[in-house]
Amino acid sequence: MTFKLEKANETLRELVASFVLHESNGTSLITVTYLSVVPSLTVATVFISVYPEDKEIEALDFLKRKAGELRQYVTSRIKMRKIPSFEFVIDKGEKN
Repeated sequence: MTFKLEKANETLRELVASFVLHESNGTSLITVTYLSVVPSLTVATVFISVYPEDKEIEALDFLKRKAGELRQYVTSRIKMRKIPSFEFVIDKGEKN
């Protein structure tokens, strides 16, 4: 992985985590554990953990609904050639 891609991963992860912190309603704790952006910068997969675990589906639904707002948030805070679309998945490795 190139340095540029690593930097994009980390910067986007921090921005997504900040957005989630400010937008979530507090019924569950949503933590961004990892973010992986494809080399073309078109899609970023955001890995999350949710506590309590029985709120995972609600948390994923919330994040999917907010994906457009997240792109606007990222666009307003970073200068990138392309802003990726965001996909959210539960971090299974973190659960184990």
